[in-house]
Amino acid sequence: MDIPLEKKRFNLRKILMIAGGVAIIALIVFVLLSTTGASKLNVEKERLSINEVTLGVFQENIPVNGVVLPKNTIYLDALEGGRVEEKFVEDGAMMKKGEPIMRLSNTDLELSLVNQETSVYNLLTQMQISQNQARQNTINRLNQNTDVENSLIEAKRVYDLNKRLYEKGVIAKQVFIQSENNYNYQKERMELSKQILAQDSLAVQIENNQAQSSYARTQNALELMRRKVADLVVRAPVDGQLTSLDAEIGQSINKGARLGQIDVLDGFKVRVDIDEHYISRIYAGQRGTFDMDSKTYELEIKKVYSQVNNGRFQVDMTFVNATPEEIRRGQSLQIRLALSQEKEALLVSKGGFFQETGGNWIFKVSQDGDRAYKVPIKLGSQNTKYYEVLEGLQPGDRVITNSYDSYGDVEELVLN
Repeated sequence: MDIPLEKKRFNLRKILMIAGGVAIIALIVFVLLSTTGASKLNVEKERLSINEVTLGVFQENIPVNGVVLPKNTIYLDALEGGRVEEKFVEDGAMMKKGEPIMRLSNTDLELSLVNQETSVYNLLTQMQISQNQARQNTINRLNQNTDVENSLIEAKRVYDLNKRLYEKGVIAKQVFIQSENNYNYQKERMELSKQILAQDSLAVQIENNQAQSSYARTQNALELMRRKVADLVVRAPVDGQLTSLDAEIGQSINKGARLGQIDVLDGFKVRVDIDEHYISRIYAGQRGTFDMDSKTYELEIKKVYSQVNNGRFQVDMTFVNATPEEIRRGQSLQIRLALSQEKEALLVSKGGFFQETGGNWIFKVSQDGDRAYKVPIKLGSQNTKYYEVLEGLQPGDRVITNSYDSYGDVEELVLN
């Protein structure tokens, strides 16, 4: 008689299927718990920048770049155009005031000088001829006046004689009247001669003044032309160093063209570029500092150029106290420009975290140093080293300030 065998409820295949299902369900549950709970990330502590929040003196400043320039620069422009015939010095030479730098030639200008000199000489000759004629005319009038005066004297003598003879009845009345008329006529001639001499003297004086004035103007024009020709030799206007000399022999230079500059070596200034975002906060008198050879030097804004080019504007800064001995023209400086007065504030070191968080949160390290949690914060002003903390942190808190780019959206860091 056959004995019925009891059928097994679970075989190996079913067991494996059930185990796989349980594993899938466990994985789904783990993922759900991971997404709904606080996410964590293991990081190595040695690779982190952990800084302590401190209470200290804070001053808002910005980093800017400056270029060292001479305090005074005199530009060399061509006062007259011409062809470069000779160069006496090269770029970088130390110059004394009045020393020649280069010589230009200008045929038209030199010919104008010759013509001007000829005009002056012609005018001078004409003046001499006119003066000789005037002197001759004066001599003639003086001779005529002498004749008139002599005639008057003779007429008066005859008149006086005839008057006495007539009173004695020696001569006829007609003779007396004739001598009287002649005497009156000679007196009128004398008065007229005096007027002519006076007018002649005045006319000669006016003519001389006009001639002298004309001659002076022509001489001034000649002197001006001579100076223009002399300007063909370009000379140093002050003592200093010749820089940026841009001219070669044979080159044609236009009038007013920039030839170079003279740097007056009595001090330096720093030309600084600043982003236009700060233009309303920059004014003369603000100060900045920079470091050189383990020393800190102070600068002060003396002039603000309000013109904005390519989103930036410039200021000139001068040294407040000492000037570095080794500083040179064209040298670049990294300057910390102060935008506020010093004050006490809660400080956190600057770092790459700001690019990821925008200053709205930071990872704060726990007391035991094993974990770091995301906490909200509020930052204020900044300088080259620190951010000003307004909310969210206390003195003594330790925070992670390096970049958070690789942390994703984790809420907690496990520090190994």
